[in-house]
Order: sequence, then C-alpha cells, then structure tokens
Amino acid sequence: MSVRRSLPAVVVAAALAATAFTAPATAAERTERTGRTGGDHRQTQAALDALVRAGVPGALAQAQDRHGTWNGTAGVADRTTGRPRLPQDRYRVGSVTKPFVATVLLQLQAEGRLDLDDTVERWLPGVVRGNGHDGRRITLRQVLNHTSGIYDITSDPGFQKKVFGPDFLQHRYDTWTPRQMVAIAMTHRPDFAPGADWNYSNTNYLLAGMVIEKVTGRPYGKEVERRILKPLKLRATSVPGTDARMPQPSGRAYSRLFAGPDAEIHDVTEMNPSVAGSAGEMISNSADLQRFVRALMTGGLLPPREMREMTTTVPIGQDEPGTRYGLGLMVQKLSCGKEVWGHNGGIHGSGTGMVSTRDGSHTLASNVNGDWAGDTQAIVEAEFCR
Repeated sequence: MSVRRSLPAVVVAAALAATAFTAPATAAERTERTGRTGGDHRQTQAALDALVRAGVPGALAQAQDRHGTWNGTAGVADRTTGRPRLPQDRYRVGSVTKPFVATVLLQLQAEGRLDLDDTVERWLPGVVRGNGHDGRRITLRQVLNHTSGIYDITSDPGFQKKVFGPDFLQHRYDTWTPRQMVAIAMTHRPDFAPGADWNYSNTNYLLAGMVIEKVTGRPYGKEVERRILKPLKLRATSVPGTDARMPQPSGRAYSRLFAGPDAEIHDVTEMNPSVAGSAGEMISNSADLQRFVRALMTGGLLPPREMREMTTTVPIGQDEPGTRYGLGLMVQKLSCGKEVWGHNGGIHGSGTGMVSTRDGSHTLASNVNGDWAGDTQAIVEAEFCR
C-alpha cells in the first residue's frame, strides 16, 4: 500500500528498477509456518521472491488469518555474511509511525484534553507562520489527514542534500529537532490553502508530535510507549529518539542514496532517526505491527467515536483513485475489490507495509531491506487477493 505521490525516503521506499545481486533462498530456507496449518500463501511468497529478483537484498512478510500465522522470507538480511532474513527481525518502519501518533492524539481527544478541530496555533503558538503558512487557519484534523497544505520538510533541497544524497554519509549521526525541521518548512510557500487539497507532508506529523508533548508535558515517544506499546506488550517496538543503533535481532539496511539504479550500495543501518522524528522514527517487527493494527481495527485502542473519525477519509488524488487517507490510516481497494486498511513507510534502506481487513481478521506486515528496487504493493495484492 503506497502513497506514490510522496517521493522522499521517509515516506516510502524507492521503486527504481535494478539488477538483482542476490539469488532468492530456497523454499526450505525461506518459509516457516506457525499455528494451525492451512491457507495458501504461495503467491505472497512469489511476490517476495520477485522483489529479490528485482534487486532488493532481502524481503520478509508475516500474515495472520483464521488459519494461524504464516512467515515468508527471501534473500538475505546481511549481504556480507549471507545471513537470511528472519521472521522475528526488527526493522525501521518509517511512516508506519504515523498511525501510532494519530492514535495518541485521538486518545487525547477522547479524554477531553484537546479537540481535533482546535487550531495548530492554539497548541503551538507562532510555530506555523511565514510565507503564507498560518497555524490559525489549520486544524489538528487537517494535520492528521494531510489536508493542511503545510510544506513537506523532505522536499526542501538543502534537507534533501544532507539527508538523502551522498552527504548522508557525513550527516547520518546528526541530531535534528522537530522545531528545527518545521522552521525549514516555513521558509517555503504552503502547497495550498488549508482544506483545499491533499498532499502528503511529513511536517504535519512533526507538528502532531509537538502537540502531544505540549498537551501531556511528555515527549510523544513516551506517550506512545505508555498508551500503546506497554498495554499491547509490543516488546519489539521502540521509539529510538537519537539512538542510531538497531536492537537485535535485526539485519542490515542498504541504500544507493537515491542516486540511480547503478549507484554504489551503502550500508545505512546505523543512523540517527531524529531526522524522521514523529513522522517516521519507530522500530518494530512483523508480529508487533500486526498486533497493533489488529487492536486498532477491533476497537482496542480508541472509543467508537474516535475510530469513526480516524476512518473518515479524503481522496489522495487522481493517480491513486482506489486509495483514501483518514487520520494516520489509509484505505485501499485492491484489484480484486477487497479493501485493506493500514499504512506504509520507508526510511533509508527499509520499506515497510502494515495492512489489515476492517474487522482485523486478516493482517499482513512486510519489509524490504533495500530502498531502490521492487514494488512492495505486489505483496499486499498477492496476500489479500489469493
């Protein structure tokens, strides 16, 4: 499930064609079943294999349905050692952070501590100002569903040069603050007047994290931990802040630094994730992501009113007619007519998908450890349209 209109790596993994450099693992190496037997995931496995043939070092997916849990992997987690990808591997989830952030804001509304129709200015006075931006005219709801018009920080040329290009190697351990990144966004004109259109902007979710801190007095990550991770026992999920390390078990993450399909491949596993912040810094694994989305879709995290608001959607554009965006959650109609809810995410060397049926009875989480090849949408189509 991809937001194809959004280009930067903090949103989705790049999908440039590339020559395969790792052969798919054999069936005996790549697939594991747990729980009750049954269900046909051959096409899902084929989609993973195809991603590796397209050039991704490794891919993994886990699905849960009435038959139990299925795990599929292809390729490698480490190009040096040849270690295969493992179902329990942790990985950076990029913009899959956004549903966690939106859930916290909706919980705060349910508690009467804020209203989604509050303006950004009410909670962050003077922060969204300049070059046509005006936080007095933008609501928290418009921030969460990307109808605010606020310029996307990841579109700023200077930011791109430091974060996505070759300069990343010199700046990978830099610490970025949300206020610093929002200030850069304010040097540009807004994309449109508030509510007039839709455009994916990571700046929106940097602001959402700032609002959570203003309302609660605690960093957004602490609220995510307190309200979601601990109650659901998501022990493989973390909000790393400025910690550049990956918890174990995990593989490596690889990038061509968006220089084209023939550019040098770099190991980008270690990086300071504050560059993504509340728009995309979290780490998780496939089992935890599915437990989260299942709890969300079945009413375990939000009251009915807030769940209705989260799943009230807006169109995202003519080039994605079957996809609509709610509050930190997307719904997509697949080629077979089925609808799935969730979010995708990408950050250097890691592309992640998390989707569920509306009733939470069938879920999927997937990840690739390269950001230059393949279309992870094929995994979703294969799993839900089989």
